[in-house]
Amino acid sequence: MRDFAASEQKMRAAGLPDLAIRAFRRNFESLLAGDNGTLPKRDIDAVADVPQFEETPALRKAGEDALPHAVVIKLNGGLGTTMGMTQAKSLLPVKNGLTFLDVIALQIRALAERTRVAVPLVLMNSFRTQADSLAALAKHGQLSGALAPDFMQHKVPRLLASDLSPVSWQQEPEHEWCPPGHGDLYTALVTSGSLERMLARGLRYAFVSNSDNLGAALDLGLLGWFASSGAPFAMEVKRRAEADKKGGHLARTKNGRLALRETAQCPSAADEVANFQDTALHKFFNTNNLWIDLRALARALDENGGVLPLPFIRNEKNVDPLDATSPRVIQLETAMGAAIACFEGARAIQVPAHRFAPVKSTGDLLAIRSDAYVLSDDYRVLPAPGGPGDQLVVDLDPTYFKRVDQLDARTPHGPPSLIRARRLTVRGDYTFAKGEVCEGECRISS
Repeated sequence: MRDFAASEQKMRAAGLPDLAIRAFRRNFESLLAGDNGTLPKRDIDAVADVPQFEETPALRKAGEDALPHAVVIKLNGGLGTTMGMTQAKSLLPVKNGLTFLDVIALQIRALAERTRVAVPLVLMNSFRTQADSLAALAKHGQLSGALAPDFMQHKVPRLLASDLSPVSWQQEPEHEWCPPGHGDLYTALVTSGSLERMLARGLRYAFVSNSDNLGAALDLGLLGWFASSGAPFAMEVKRRAEADKKGGHLARTKNGRLALRETAQCPSAADEVANFQDTALHKFFNTNNLWIDLRALARALDENGGVLPLPFIRNEKNVDPLDATSPRVIQLETAMGAAIACFEGARAIQVPAHRFAPVKSTGDLLAIRSDAYVLSDDYRVLPAPGGPGDQLVVDLDPTYFKRVDQLDARTPHGPPSLIRARRLTVRGDYTFAKGEVCEGECRISS
């Protein structure tokens, strides 16, 4: 088939707005023109240095002044399917019996109590997470101020790899669709009317982060730095460790702008992979904590017909993830951090490692639940004093610990003590007893 008509028809029938269709058409036509969604090493340069953030009284004061014009946006579209979840990942109990959403809400409330400024909290939900998340968040009261509590991420057709037509899968029609990546943030802000309403209420500075990153609380010093910088867009980065070598890194395009290169954009050749994973060359890791000047975003969208020119990412998989014989499909996605290349004068700032504490696996979850991390008075999740910090690695046997229910069943008395551990490796079916302590390099085999 190899034309956009069938995809457009499918999207219109599903009630998707014109702008979302236009954004998907842009990616589709790039794919059709031969763009394979990669960013080879010849097209970028390494970033030699990024300034470290250092809070000063002046920056904190600037943050306090900017706070009435700030909004916090949390990406909340994930289901946590890699950990066996079937509802919003943010509803998972993560620390002291509190869920991700509980912690986020309590951070917002603590900030308001401390500063006397009620910064709005807004979620970007998916059609799979909206109902449960809003119901759970309601118990914390109205945290979005005069704004709606959320806006919806769009969905796009999955394309048959054979001819780029939208796949039809009657066995499970939901498999015909996929999220377009968190780069859809910008389109969804427009189609939902959220961007217009934020600007109308005098909001200018958006802090955006993933709901599963509990280190990403709004920080007054960083807000002050961003507001004072005059930058239209900024990305928080950290030094890239060995554990981060497969994650997205900061780069610079040949026109001198900062850019983000994700794993899926790395060509498969061995020398390309080695270049991508060279942490001494590509030193800075994208935390996906972003600061956006909403006025600058509105201008950039106007200049680009409502669709930011983000590079697309091509992901190929089976339409039914549990059936290796099912047709191969292509998912076209974009990353919100890639917008750094869309703004002249965009900045990056190197932040402390504790601002990146995501939970992507049950190993991460066990570490956060343990005494290696603490919940501060203002509900930030921080490495425990004297503990291993972000150097802690928890490697659990995927046969027995991949899903959250498996982890819970094998930690009936809670997690072991990990405050003096550097690494915990578990192989086999093992259940932790009450009061177990792991120190140094700890390996358990059943």
